[in-house]
Order: sequence, then C-alpha cells, then structure tokens
Amino acid sequence: MRVLWDPYSFAKAVDGTQAENNILGTMPTGRLVISMSWPIMLSMLMQAVYNLVDSIYVARINDTAFLALSYAYPIQTLMVAFCVGTGVGFSATLARRLGEKKLEEANSVVLHGFLLYFLCWLLFLSFGLFACRPYLAACSNTAAVVEQGAAYLRICCCLSIGMCIQFPCERILQSTGHPAGFMIVQGAGALINIILDPILIFGFGMGVRGAAAATVTGQITGGVIGFFLVHRVRHQLPISLRSFRFQSSLTREMCRIAAPAILMQSLCSLMSLGLNGILNLWSETAVWVLGVYFKLQSFVFMPVFSINNGLISIVSYNYGARDGTRISSSIRFGMLAALATALLGTTLLWLCASPLLSVCFNAGAEALSLGIPALRMTALAFPLAAASIICSSAFQSLGRSVDSLVVALLRQIVLLLPAALLLVYLHPAWTFLSFLFAESATCLVSLILYRRVYHEKILPLKT
Repeated sequence: MRVLWDPYSFAKAVDGTQAENNILGTMPTGRLVISMSWPIMLSMLMQAVYNLVDSIYVARINDTAFLALSYAYPIQTLMVAFCVGTGVGFSATLARRLGEKKLEEANSVVLHGFLLYFLCWLLFLSFGLFACRPYLAACSNTAAVVEQGAAYLRICCCLSIGMCIQFPCERILQSTGHPAGFMIVQGAGALINIILDPILIFGFGMGVRGAAAATVTGQITGGVIGFFLVHRVRHQLPISLRSFRFQSSLTREMCRIAAPAILMQSLCSLMSLGLNGILNLWSETAVWVLGVYFKLQSFVFMPVFSINNGLISIVSYNYGARDGTRISSSIRFGMLAALATALLGTTLLWLCASPLLSVCFNAGAEALSLGIPALRMTALAFPLAAASIICSSAFQSLGRSVDSLVVALLRQIVLLLPAALLLVYLHPAWTFLSFLFAESATCLVSLILYRRVYHEKILPLKT
C-alpha cells in the first residue's frame, strides 16, 4: 500500500544516515523545545478534556457513582505514576544511548523497557483481581459505592495492558525525535474514550462499567497505534528480539532513575488522600471543591508537564552528546515557556472560577461561596510550581533523580499537608493558601539545587 503521508518524514536526513537525523542534537533549541512539547501538550490537554467529560457524564448517573470514581482516583493516579516513572527511566536511558550513537545498546534498552512495563501490568492485574473490593470497603461504608467503585477499578486495572504498551511506545517516539507520535498515540486514545463514554454509559446502560470500558478501549487503541508508529521509525532505531539478552546492570540503571520518579509521581495520590482527610475536619463541601480543583488544575499542569517531558529527552540526548550549551539553552527556554503557561492559567482560573463551578459542576450557593475564593488561592501557586517542575526535568535528565524526589516531597507532602492542617484549625477559609506556601518554599529550594547541578554537570561541558 502506498503511504500518502509520513508523519516522520521531517526527521529523515537526505542521505539516509541515522546519526545526523535526530533533531534532538541539531534543531535550534527554542524551536526544538516547542517541537518536542506541543504534540505532547495537545495530547495531554485532550486527556484533561476527556477526564473532565468523563466526570461530568458519571455525575449525571448519580452522586453515588461520582463518589465511587472519586475513591478510585488515587489508585488510577498510582497506576499512571508507575507508568510515568518507569517511562522517565526508560526514556532517559534510551535518549542517552542514542546521543552516544550506541544503537545496539539502545535496542537492548527498548526491550528491557517493554519487560518492565509488562511487570507493571502484572502488578495492576493482581490489584484488580484481589484488592479492589477490600480497598473500596476501607474507603466507604456505603454498599453501592463499594460495588460501583470495585467494578470500575477492576476493569481499569485488569485491562490496563493497553496503557502499559502505550507508554513505552510514546517514549521511544520522543527519544528518537518524533514528538508528533506522542500526540497521535495519546490523542487517538482520548478521542476513542470521549466517543465511547456516552454510548457505553447511557446507550448501553453500563453505568460506571461503561466509563471504565471506554477508558481501557482508548488505551488499547493508543497502544496498537503506538506499535505501528514505532515500527515506522525502524530506519532510525532497529528493534530486534533476536539479540535480546537480559542484563541486570541495564535494568538497575533504568530502575535507579525510575524509582524516585515513581515515588515522586505517587505522591499525588498521597497528597489527595491527606488533603481529603484534613478538609473533612472543616467541611465536606471543601472536599468537593478540592475534587473540582484537581480536575481543573490539570489544564495548567499538563502543558507544563509536557514541556517537562520534552526537556527530559532533549537534555538526556545532549548530555550523552556532551553539549552543555544546548542543555542550558533548552532548560532556559523551557522555563520561560512553562512560566508563561502557568501565568495564563492563573489569570484564567482567577477570572473564570465562578462560571466553571456553576456551569460545569452545578455548584450550589454554599459551594460557590467557598469554592470561588479557594480556587483563586490555589491559582496563585501555579507559576511557582511550574518553575519547580522544570528544574525537576533537569535533575532527572542529568542523573540527579533524588533532587527531583526532594522537590516533589516538599511540594506535595512535607510542606503542603502540615500547612493545610495548621490553617484548617487556625483559619479554615485560608486552608487553600497552603498550596501557595508550599510552592513558594519549594521553588526557592529548587533554584538552589539547580544552581548546584548547573555548576557540577552542565558548566564543565561548556569548557
């Protein structure tokens, strides 16, 4: 069959060589950061849209169904944490091998990466088969909530193989300089999910099971498309099972980078559980507002994290190529882009808090009176959080994952939860200012750590 359009043709060198056609080492850094980030940004925004649409649809079933999904949320974020964290180790290791022009080792990295993702799926499968109901029973005493939540989680966990295929394919496409592949893979999955949600939830009367089925169908679709696109870049990274030999040293290298990233990503679940408990001391309405915040803040942080993800591949590749100038200029441009995105998010959430609460979430008078100032308080922390996130991408790419873990712990646990607990007792209406306090202190620490990493890792490459 004749191919009418090749989404990767822009990266193919005229002479067909592999070494020179990776845009990570040749494209001007500002343009490169944009090229690597915008497809990820678009696809992640689509993910945010379908998460929001999913919640709105489920809320239309009944309050019990929405509550069941709220309890399922920490487990879903843990699953994503394992996949994202594993991807950090995988993409950083792969990009470094490609930057060093070691294609045979890069092939081995790919195969070991798929093995790690298979182990992730076995972990999710085990939870889905044996732990869903006990977990929901520990969260709620309402039988309907336990039943619906367990049904939803069981499908999402047991059929998460699509997610575990999709993630490594995305990272391969990123590391070989094909960010459009990330957009195609995630975008296709999100689109399938959005289309199937109303059909399965209401058309077939499946309720929360329909929402779960739409989610896993979208993930499997993305995984299949990812396999196809990875096959299309075989001219740049030939992948062969014949040469596979398990290497414990390579596995340890990836896990050493991935473990702090997994733990860092998992902190979101711990944060949401902790804040739910703290806000319950004040008002259940505050817990509801926090749930709305988590849905809305993704529209700000997903673009920032897309810049973060793009920078990981760029910095890792150029660190392997020993090009300190490209490393520092890429991080500088990424920081400016992330700050601009965060400032825009702050402005929009400050201005639109009221219509978002009333129109999208059908908020009543009490929720509006509490939620409008609360959302505006949280919005003030966005630019500070963006600076810390970009610093973390540099830490991860330059082998300083522990620094990233320190930043995440400060942002989401060490500073945030004690501040929220103190404020909920002293002045409950100011509790959501705990985000601003935690992000301000963490940003200061992040910049100090980055200065040290710059002098130790980047500056010597410029001389």
